[in-house]
Amino acid sequence: MNLSQFNRILKQVLLLPIVALLIAAAALVWQIQGANHTVRLIQDSDARITQATLVSKLLVDEESGLRGYETTSDVRFLQPFLDAETRLPAEFKRLNDISGSDIEEMSYVADLQDKQQTWHDAFALPLIATVKAGGKTNDVNLNLHGKELMDEIRADVASIIHTAEQNRAERITHWRHQVHATLAALLVLALAIGILIGLFTRSRLHAVSAAYRTSLEVLGRRAEEIYQSEQRLRTTLASIGDGVISCDTSGYVQMMNPVACNMTGWVLEDALGKPLHEVFHIVHETTRNPMEDPVAKVKQVDRVIDLANHTILIRKDSTELNIADSGAPIRGQNGEITGIVLVFRDITLERRTQEALLANEKLAVAGRLAATIAHEIHNPLDSVSNLLYLMRNGVTPEESRQFMDMAEQELARVTQISRAMLGLYRESKAPVSVDLKRMLKEILLLMDRRFADLGVSVAIDLPADVAVAGYPAELRQVFTNLITNAAEAAGRGGEVSIRIAPNPPGPGPNGQKLPDGATIIIADNGAGISDDVRPHLFQPFFTTKGEHGTGLGLWVSRGIISKHGGAIEIASNTNGNSHGTSVSVFLASNPIIAAGD
Repeated sequence: MNLSQFNRILKQVLLLPIVALLIAAAALVWQIQGANHTVRLIQDSDARITQATLVSKLLVDEESGLRGYETTSDVRFLQPFLDAETRLPAEFKRLNDISGSDIEEMSYVADLQDKQQTWHDAFALPLIATVKAGGKTNDVNLNLHGKELMDEIRADVASIIHTAEQNRAERITHWRHQVHATLAALLVLALAIGILIGLFTRSRLHAVSAAYRTSLEVLGRRAEEIYQSEQRLRTTLASIGDGVISCDTSGYVQMMNPVACNMTGWVLEDALGKPLHEVFHIVHETTRNPMEDPVAKVKQVDRVIDLANHTILIRKDSTELNIADSGAPIRGQNGEITGIVLVFRDITLERRTQEALLANEKLAVAGRLAATIAHEIHNPLDSVSNLLYLMRNGVTPEESRQFMDMAEQELARVTQISRAMLGLYRESKAPVSVDLKRMLKEILLLMDRRFADLGVSVAIDLPADVAVAGYPAELRQVFTNLITNAAEAAGRGGEVSIRIAPNPPGPGPNGQKLPDGATIIIADNGAGISDDVRPHLFQPFFTTKGEHGTGLGLWVSRGIISKHGGAIEIASNTNGNSHGTSVSVFLASNPIIAAGD
């Protein structure tokens, strides 16, 4: 059950009692309105009885006042008659109004009023006139007639009162029945609503309870899965060969795997909560300056980073390790950085191996050049020896000068070859400006005899004033390898072309953005490189020359070019007349090269 379903059930449980109470209230209001209507009818009956009683009293006052006046002839006894006579019309009207829309009762009132008017006009007024005239009023028939009229009036009044009392009694009984019915309906309705609410609430609570139990089971399974995942993670971290350190955003250590503890020399319990720079003390290999704080750098760039090359980790016991390391942000559910993880490994042995391989490749290059140089130097020296022999056996002064000029030329060639050889192996302590045209010409001079032996022609396009910053010996090693490979690939009768193309800033061979510099293109028209060989070209110890190659030339060359901030690409074609291979080397004019790299 999700949150929306739970909220819906909660609303149902809350709204059902309210709706039920509203229904009960509506029924109760309806019953109360009926009871109130009955009470008003009872009140109307009481008012009718009261009004009829008042009319009856006025009629009695009217008759008694008339009888007193008849007996005594005293006008004072006639006052009640006169007062009743004045009030009766209004009281009759009020009695008629109280009757409302009840036609039967209204007819009773109208009949009563007619009879009273008849008694008044036919009996009372003549009697009063007779008494005033001094006549006799003791006539029995006259008085009996008056009595009969008054008896009929009294009978009508009694009938009105009796009818009102009967209606009142019936309405009271009806009201009592209504009260009883209301109470019974209220009780039944309350019981029904209570049962309905109870059953509905019970079903909803069962649903919530079932969902709660299911949620507990799911949470339990997830907790177990999380625990197992955490255990697997801990086991994995303990088993991998790289050191792993995680810390919070403030740079305090939170976790280290055993490899990290061994490499830093810290015990986990002592390292937890320590600042990262105390546990993970790193400096530059050459300058010995502290490296940039990995935590600050990751937070700044907000992505995975590789830390600088030539990083030295100073262990707790002050011993040192060459390491390669990287840092990455740890993100929360909303993508915010909640910590940083560092992964590093010991590359001391790897660095020593690379240095040994590089030295081995330099020796291999030196070996290949040694034979070439021996040929290059031997031929001029042979020529000088021959010229000296001719000069000893008698020559004219003019011939002697000619032979001396020829000997000087041959010795100058030997000197040039010797200087080029020294330039190849003279190490530079810092990057210097390298004239690419001069460097390539010196390499070609050293390899001239090699080209002749292989039967390869060389075409060059070397514009002047193209210079880059770098290490001359390392760059000579790269281009010596590449030109040698091109000459051997071209074979007898083949051609090697060497060209320098200045490059403005723009995209490089791999699509990366390259700065201002130059591209050196070394191409041959050999058979080309097959597709199955091409993916392995830059792998160490891979060679197609059998015992004549070390398999390190291209691998070392790419490392040197990458170190100089450049790029190297090989394109080859094995089809038709356009077969051949082209190697493009980009070098930046002012690359960023750390001293001692």
